Amino acid sequence: MRIAITGASGHIGSTLVRELNGGKHQLKLLIHEDQKGLEGLDYVAVKGNVLDTRSLDELCRDVDVVFHLAAIIAIDKKYRDLVYKTNVEGTRNVVNACLSNHVSRLIHFSSIHALNPFPLDEPLDEHRSLVTNSHGLYDQSKADGERIIKEKVQTEGFNALIINPTAIIGPYDYRYSYLGQALRYIYEGSLPTLVPGGYDWVDVRDVVQAAINAIRMGRKGESYLLSGTYRSLKELSLMVQEISPHRTPKGVVPTQVARLGLPFIQLYARLKKEAPLYTAESLTILKECNPNIKNDKARKELGFTPRPLKETLVDTFTWQKRAWNLK
Repeated sequence: MRIAITGASGHIGSTLVRELNGGKHQLKLLIHEDQKGLEGLDYVAVKGNVLDTRSLDELCRDVDVVFHLAAIIAIDKKYRDLVYKTNVEGTRNVVNACLSNHVSRLIHFSSIHALNPFPLDEPLDEHRSLVTNSHGLYDQSKADGERIIKEKVQTEGFNALIINPTAIIGPYDYRYSYLGQALRYIYEGSLPTLVPGGYDWVDVRDVVQAAINAIRMGRKGESYLLSGTYRSLKELSLMVQEISPHRTPKGVVPTQVARLGLPFIQLYARLKKEAPLYTAESLTILKECNPNIKNDKARKELGFTPRPLKETLVDTFTWQKRAWNLK
């Protein structure tokens, strides 16, 4: 098939391109700046970004399917304007390019964060409402992006479906994602302590396989939650201890204490020229992650099959040893 992809150089994108390369598809990738992680793969590069409508028109011309992954994931409010423009206006631009070029199907990558996590003591599935007036800039932008998709499905019969993965980890993380970085710190025992809360963790390869299945499976206008296994950070650290030769962190400081340390964490990150280990927003995300995110619909309609978390962790650290010189 003729397939176009935005956000191809990210963690999910580079994994998706690798898998599609094995299927002899013709790939067109929207390349903004970074092509790291795509070396040796077969594709046609289209220079541009999701805010450049001319490059999107070129990307979507004469293709059958578009995967829209391009987004900015930020846990720092200083990126608010860029996050909104990219994740909302960029999505609108992609949709318009697909419509004008008569693309057969758009597979839009949203996030579990687009959905209201409350109440936390009830299972979360596709019936949960999108967030409104969220203090989380990323959450709100992904929810608004979904609304654009759903409106076009209803008003113009646009053939699109939405994928909502949880916290994605796994190999092929060439851009050193926030979650990949956090896993490395846990493995190497370089975190002095942990903070409360946790995530639902899912393997990037399982997300990608469900997305590829969505080319021919799944229903127009529907959303699909791709969840894996919920573990608190402490539980995750204990699992990593079974793999790592280092002593992983076990202690957990109260959220209030972690918030007091935010200025020092941010200063340390600036000196190291890295993303901060946590921010006020990420502490809230950890605290408000629903521990029971259902994936029954994706299993049934997209053939989604999440693997055990232990397997993902082993493969992640094996890859990090090779790519990041993990010790």
